[in-house]
Amino acid sequence: MKVYNTLSRSIEEFTTLEPGKVSMYVCGPTVYAKAHIGHAMSALVFDIIRRYFEFKGFDVRHVMNFTDVDDKIILRANEKGMDPFALGEMYIREFEEHLKAFNILPATVNPRATREMDQIITMISGLIEKGFAYPVDGDVYFRVTRDSAYGKLSGRRIDDMQSGYRIEVDERKEHPMDFALWKAAKPGEPAWDSPWGKGRPGWHIECSAMNLNHLGEQIDIHGGGNDLIFPHHENEIAQSESFTGKQFARYWIHNGMLQLSGEKMSKSIGNLVTIEEFLANHPADTLRMLVLNSGYRNPLSYSDDILAQAERAIDRLRSGLKPALPGASGISPEGEKVLANQAAATEQGFIRSMDDDFNTSGALAALFELVRVINQARADGATDEQLSTAQLLLRKLAGVLGLTLEKAEVSDHSVDSFVDLLIEIRKDLRANKLWQLSDKVRDRLAELGVVLEDSLEGTSWHWK
Repeated sequence: MKVYNTLSRSIEEFTTLEPGKVSMYVCGPTVYAKAHIGHAMSALVFDIIRRYFEFKGFDVRHVMNFTDVDDKIILRANEKGMDPFALGEMYIREFEEHLKAFNILPATVNPRATREMDQIITMISGLIEKGFAYPVDGDVYFRVTRDSAYGKLSGRRIDDMQSGYRIEVDERKEHPMDFALWKAAKPGEPAWDSPWGKGRPGWHIECSAMNLNHLGEQIDIHGGGNDLIFPHHENEIAQSESFTGKQFARYWIHNGMLQLSGEKMSKSIGNLVTIEEFLANHPADTLRMLVLNSGYRNPLSYSDDILAQAERAIDRLRSGLKPALPGASGISPEGEKVLANQAAATEQGFIRSMDDDFNTSGALAALFELVRVINQARADGATDEQLSTAQLLLRKLAGVLGLTLEKAEVSDHSVDSFVDLLIEIRKDLRANKLWQLSDKVRDRLAELGVVLEDSLEGTSWHWK
């Protein structure tokens, strides 16, 4: 397997710290408002990556945190007149339900900053003892100049960062780029006891401490959106490697941003579509198909046209799972061999693509080719038994990508019987060459979501 490593800016062979095991930490949301589909996109990317590792036989320990104490949470709680912990809990529960709706596997652990204070304080104390951090008036800051490798992930030098970014002036800092590990308590804010007085952690130290606590000093993969490369992930590296003296993460994997009307989707800009809004109007598989088609490192454009394309692609995959046509008499041994050969080629092509930095668009292309051959075999009269092996493979590999390919079916059997009756009437109309009436039945059924498929073996139907 090969993966793109943001740290080296190159494709690298993938090897793990422990044979057969993958440790993966992914930055989760800051829970101060309803999650948008950009959050879902990142969760989908790393769900696909995790599923493929497990398909390859790896034991994956996947940690995704919740940042549940933060300036934004406190501000939003004050606006709503809520306790900040209650606000965070509400949005965590909501996000967990959304993950289920998107068929995203639950993480092995979902640590929260508020439950990791002992680990956070221990790590900050260690950084002070080693000379990498210093306390000032109840705050604690990290010395960026003490870390000679600072900037290696983002490729920025400290002097360039200082001149290129707006930095809040704080005369107490030794260097303008020094960042907060601990913040002294302000009136009315949540606070915890510490050696430096009451306060709360800075954002960056939370993830370093949770990583250390749940995955150890070194991990295989650290993931998140590419908007986190600087400063969040840069600062995580600085803190963690200064504390342990060891390389923190072997591979840094970052997904591209979701774009609406050419702009990054974000709460601060306000151009977002919440997960709630999306699921009210689209099947969950649709967003996953968008991610699969695009490739995880690319920016993902979002529009009605692109959503429609994704839904058509899902329907195309589903078509490969349809049963044999009524009265199917079977295909020749040569036809069975073509189907078997394509199944083998598809599995090889799927693995080859996914091994190449999780090339999901290539993996999909392999699945679509299998669907094409399955559908041709069905049209040629293949029986369910003859189709079954290829269809099982299709479902298996689609499942590796996290696609359910399930569609809500009408459960009222009287509707099924009525459609069967109309198909029988249409057959009589066609036999009597009443083509206009026959087409009218077909077209009206299509308007109601029923698709008819005619073949030499008869007519079958399915819901759109």
